[in-house]
Amino acid sequence: MSFFSRLFGGKQTEDTRTEVEPEEYKGYLIYAEPQKNGGQWQTMGRITKQVDGVIKEHEFIRADTHSSEEEATTFTLRKARQIIDEVSDSMFD
Repeated sequence: MSFFSRLFGGKQTEDTRTEVEPEEYKGYLIYAEPQKNGGQWQTMGRITKQVDGVIKEHEFIRADTHSSEEEATTFTLRKARQIIDEVSDSMFD
């Protein structure tokens, strides 16, 4: 989905995310999914947890940019662990 489609509410008809191996942290699964933005990589990811038999998901994106995908992935995982430590399940509210 293009930037303008997302900005103006265009709907995505199919999930175009690439499959990434999640990291488990304190019962949560973290998916680091940094996105290429010009010549940089932007911090972006998902945190999921099964709660009462239902998978809850929190997506996050930050303004932080990185010169490589590896650096962005490392930072995304660190940011997700921080979110979990600070707000735990209330991120799903």
